[in-house]
Amino acid sequence: MSAWLLPDHIADVLPSEARHIEELRRALLDTARGYGYELVIPPLIEHLESLLTGTGEALGLQTFKLVDQLSGRTLGLRADTTPQVARIDAHLLGRGAVTRLCYCGPVLHTRPERPHATREPLQFGAEIYGYAGREADLEVLRLALDCLRAASVQGLNVDLADARIVRALLADVSDEAQRADIHRALASKDASALAEASAALPLAVRQGLQSLVQLYGDAGVLDEAEKALQPLPDVRAALSDLKWLAERLEGVRIGFDLADARGWGYYSGMRFSVYAAGAGDALLRGGRYDGVGAVFGHKRDRDRPAVGFSLDLKQLVRAAAPQPLRAAIRAPWGDAPGLSAAVAALRREGETVLRVLPGEDGELDEFHCDRELVPHGERWAVVAL
Repeated sequence: MSAWLLPDHIADVLPSEARHIEELRRALLDTARGYGYELVIPPLIEHLESLLTGTGEALGLQTFKLVDQLSGRTLGLRADTTPQVARIDAHLLGRGAVTRLCYCGPVLHTRPERPHATREPLQFGAEIYGYAGREADLEVLRLALDCLRAASVQGLNVDLADARIVRALLADVSDEAQRADIHRALASKDASALAEASAALPLAVRQGLQSLVQLYGDAGVLDEAEKALQPLPDVRAALSDLKWLAERLEGVRIGFDLADARGWGYYSGMRFSVYAAGAGDALLRGGRYDGVGAVFGHKRDRDRPAVGFSLDLKQLVRAAAPQPLRAAIRAPWGDAPGLSAAVAALRREGETVLRVLPGEDGELDEFHCDRELVPHGERWAVVAL
């Protein structure tokens, strides 16, 4: 095996894609800043117990582990940034007011999350801490959609669900294995597996679960759900919130899948996925995960509501509109009077100036030289090519 071959699902990012990813990163961070989100940069590596505390425990199989040669303790390379941001909010900032935070950095996965996915995503995310109302859910949804629009992604579709619906139906089920079987059956919409997993439950609960398998589609699903599901307070609140959110999202197609149980051990309320035409898997996922920071301090102080989303820029760049090459100015190499000063002045103005080295005749993948710097009397002038 060649020494330079990279591990499976790990790849170099070459100039054209790297430039596009960096432009997207700046656009998304600027979009989040426009909403008032503060940037944080958590470390790539932490003590393992910190990374896997609380909701991070589900990431154990996805986390690379190694031994710190300074302390002898086990360290982990982060597989998700949200637990770290929750730690920052709860333990380092400790604010009582609403806090808006965003981040962008690499994470590492021991296995790809889906076929053909990278094990080194470049994760961007934004989160609100300290506000339990649905207004924060709406703000996060709008920010998520504006981030995708900033990336020039077209044909957006939002899928909405709410963890409270299934949780309310299973409120009296204490067997975690049974709950997991029910969630798997719901996720695959396998009515026979669902019937088997819920056979010992009360009739009303079984009927409610079976109805969820069919409750996906447009806004009419919410009306059907009100008739089919038990009149439980959490179910009514979830359906009301979903309807309220959908009425306030513009320029996107909206669907509902009330059986969507992904992240059932993590999400506490509304959850969403955003798809784009021709992109395949969801480009972005998020939702409400209240209490995510409670494990980082005294529960009465740190059990703050939270809602947010994240995406992988390496996945997003494949769905974003292609970017034109950057216009550039070609300039000669040499010590001619005023040449270096003219080049420096152009660069200070934000222009890209490529000085052609002696004998250079290379190919450029990232720049389109549409102008040239030429002598004009005692000065240098830029002329079109």
